[in-house]
Amino acid sequence: MATSSTRQLLSVCFFLCYMPSLSNGRVTPNFKIRAVNLGGWLVTEGWIKPSLFDGIPNKDFLDGTELQFKSVTVGKYLCAEQGGGTIIVANRTSASGWETFKLWRINETTFQFRVLNKQFMGLNYTTGNGIDVVAIANTSSETFQIVRNSDDLSRVRIKAPNGFFLQVNPPLCFLFLFYLLLKIDGFQEHWRTFIVEEDFKFISKNGINAVRIPVGWWIASDPKPPHPYIGGSLKALDHAFLWSRNYGIKVIIDLHAAPGSQNGFEHRDGFQEWGLSEQNIQQTINVIDFLTARYANNPSLYAVELINEPLAPGASLDSIIKYYKAGYEIVRKYSKTAYVVMSNRLGQADPKELFPLASGLERTVIDVHYYNLFSNVFNNMTVQQNINFINTNRTADLNLVTTSNGPLTFVGEWVAEWKVSRATREDYQKFADAQLQVHGRATFGWAYWTLKNVNNHWSLQWMIQNGYIKL
Repeated sequence: MATSSTRQLLSVCFFLCYMPSLSNGRVTPNFKIRAVNLGGWLVTEGWIKPSLFDGIPNKDFLDGTELQFKSVTVGKYLCAEQGGGTIIVANRTSASGWETFKLWRINETTFQFRVLNKQFMGLNYTTGNGIDVVAIANTSSETFQIVRNSDDLSRVRIKAPNGFFLQVNPPLCFLFLFYLLLKIDGFQEHWRTFIVEEDFKFISKNGINAVRIPVGWWIASDPKPPHPYIGGSLKALDHAFLWSRNYGIKVIIDLHAAPGSQNGFEHRDGFQEWGLSEQNIQQTINVIDFLTARYANNPSLYAVELINEPLAPGASLDSIIKYYKAGYEIVRKYSKTAYVVMSNRLGQADPKELFPLASGLERTVIDVHYYNLFSNVFNNMTVQQNINFINTNRTADLNLVTTSNGPLTFVGEWVAEWKVSRATREDYQKFADAQLQVHGRATFGWAYWTLKNVNNHWSLQWMIQNGYIKL
């Protein structure tokens, strides 16, 4: 029978074992995050669920579409001379960047055209040579209509804001050559149905203890965000917090799309402009303020990721550090316990470049993303070579950013997909297991991309249900 003093000692030991450890600003959590990204939900990505685009009029002219136009009569491409800043001509025999126009969609037939150097197309009435078509405006203003030929949808005419059609000598129509379908954000029905409470029940029953929820900057303006975004994502996020609380799941809010785009991917036209002005940095800080203030008292809030995948060198280290400092202070204004996640920059960047900042702050996490994709390195790798790469290279990468007195480490995105063709179910199981073992050493945890996807191996739900991954 234990004495009272023994029982007291055991109680103290038990308590100490479950206290977060603090060393040089580092707080180690009591458990590791085993999360799944709710990708394709509040930041809607068409490749995750292509049927979202069904029924949209002129759906091949979505926001962000890249177009090249070729004159039917003269056989030359429409071109923004010098890539922008001067006139639009129709005299190029081949097409590249200067000949590519990016759409800002106003409605199904009305658009603004943006050129390579980021100017917008418009009319110049002061040349003395009639009315010239130019690309000199730095802000969007004049709109154009694309009128399609009912007999051949690849043939279009472009109607200028003055009501006349663009023409050269002789008059022409344009042959629409190709389009690139980029992301568009916001379908209210999709937000109500793509992720539901039953999904959180599934998550809780299958060894997942957290969700990482990508959001866009426009959520702070809900229910009336600026064009072309659609209100409703904030209500869906509220539901996610409610369901997380019901099923004991933690939430990581991830600012996935920042104003001006931190990497060019989460943007209406592919340009990377985040951090180039004080305005969009401050606007991003305001978004973090809005989100943290809203959810700081919710017990499910576990971490706030200040920005996702800033791309070097466009998002400069100075701008990132300035923003991360301010973002950290904003989170701390509302919460002393929420972790603050700082995403490493993509591209040519030192993986430890954030350590001088993050190591001196409490409850900070460095997010790294590991994919055996998106690089020619993986093009011809066999099953075993991919697994060896995980065990050797990824272990080394993770070890480099995991230090005893630095920030915690988080593999915020990974997937059991690769470039191996005709891989078997057993091959995928081995590949997934290798990543689970390596990523499980991250001191904060990991998050699979994503819960649902029409591409089966990108869907953790499908992978679990079909025995490819066991947690």
